[in-house]
Amino acid sequence: MESGSIKTPLVNNDQEEARTSSSITSGLLLSTSVAVTGSFVYGCAMSYSSPAQSKIMEELGLSVADYSFFTSVMTLGGMITAALSGKIAAIIGRRQTMWISDVFCIFGWLAVAFAHDKMLLNIGRGFLGFGVGLISYVVPVYIAEITPKAFRGGFSFSNQLLQSFGISLMFFTGNFFHWRTLALLSAIPCGIQMICLFFIPESPRWLAMYGRERELEITLKRLRGENGDILEEAAEIRETVETSRRESRSGLRDLFNIKNAHPLIIGLVLMLLQQFCGSSAISAYAARIFDTAGFPSDIGTSILAVILVPQSIIVMFAVDRCGRRPLLMSSSIGLCICSFFIGLSYYLQKHGDFQEFCSPMLIVGLVGYVLSFGIGLGGLPWVIMSEVFPVNVKITAGSLVTVSNWFFSWIIIFSFNFMMQWSAFGTYFIFAGVSLMSFVFVWTLVPETKGRTLEDIQQSLGQLS
Repeated sequence: MESGSIKTPLVNNDQEEARTSSSITSGLLLSTSVAVTGSFVYGCAMSYSSPAQSKIMEELGLSVADYSFFTSVMTLGGMITAALSGKIAAIIGRRQTMWISDVFCIFGWLAVAFAHDKMLLNIGRGFLGFGVGLISYVVPVYIAEITPKAFRGGFSFSNQLLQSFGISLMFFTGNFFHWRTLALLSAIPCGIQMICLFFIPESPRWLAMYGRERELEITLKRLRGENGDILEEAAEIRETVETSRRESRSGLRDLFNIKNAHPLIIGLVLMLLQQFCGSSAISAYAARIFDTAGFPSDIGTSILAVILVPQSIIVMFAVDRCGRRPLLMSSSIGLCICSFFIGLSYYLQKHGDFQEFCSPMLIVGLVGYVLSFGIGLGGLPWVIMSEVFPVNVKITAGSLVTVSNWFFSWIIIFSFNFMMQWSAFGTYFIFAGVSLMSFVFVWTLVPETKGRTLEDIQQSLGQLS
């Protein structure tokens, strides 16, 4: 290990050591850290409604339907900007897109913090959706485009790590701060990212798309280190971009070309399964879930807060060792089992059987659910989405997949309270069934992308379609 970077071992000579791009440099770490600050904001926004629910409903006189709309309106806002996120990121760049998302989020948090009726509350939540809708697309794409292939999985998973950290912090601090104060504190990371974005480079692939050759080489030097030979990587990026430019102008028609069928199915179905296993509902309504089951919500959310970040750190380092497929399949099986246990606890509680086991079963199920979701389905669909689409359709495909994710999330968040009123145990048995379907889908159709270049992944998927 050397200062400023971790080098790959067993290089034969100085020339080979200089040519390797498999290094972690200070420039790469800084750029990734600034980008994933947006992921932290995303996590805070997704989970804010959980600790705030009882107080907001009480102080502003909201019904269950009103609060369900408030919670889900963020996903509607996210759908709008997600539909445009690819084009925005292509026209103005990945870095400027993140800056715009911060403006939306700051306005949204301030509107929520100073709301005295449900109209301003919903407007603020909607603007948060505009901001995080951009974040959900641009952050994983930016990280995938700046990271060497040997570390791409781990660095891309840092997106999930910071989301988990945001969720965890919101669960924990929500037990101590008033909901207005919590909203004001959540605006601070947005301001920090806005400033730090001036100190990181633009994506090398975006620079190549616009023929900014000098900036491309300077950026790669910053990301790979002064001693690295970036000529081969720069040439590969230029060749990929040029090939894509010759083949297509990147439109919806190109996306639905038969050669893109396989990556499109992977992207869309993974996003559907990620949401329909119930993940967004647990983030948005965790406190209410504990209350409904008769378990103290402050203790329950604190337990979830404690486990979220450590498990994400472990997965971040494991993703490039274990691979995407094993983690996704393990995650799906874990979610299936844990959802079944949560549903069983509600079933026993309703029928008055084995009451002494209901609360322990619930907490074990929820903790296991969060752990299982975090090791695979939580972040890896975004990692895979950023890897499987070729450059010529990445904009359109990324937007479509992201919009789909937000739409599926809206369905779950808005309908969850009504599903629980219909049947609490039935809701989680449905989630268990979806999780089992996730395992089957990954096993049959999702390829392993660990340790492969983006170009190699996209070429192999195109040949299989």
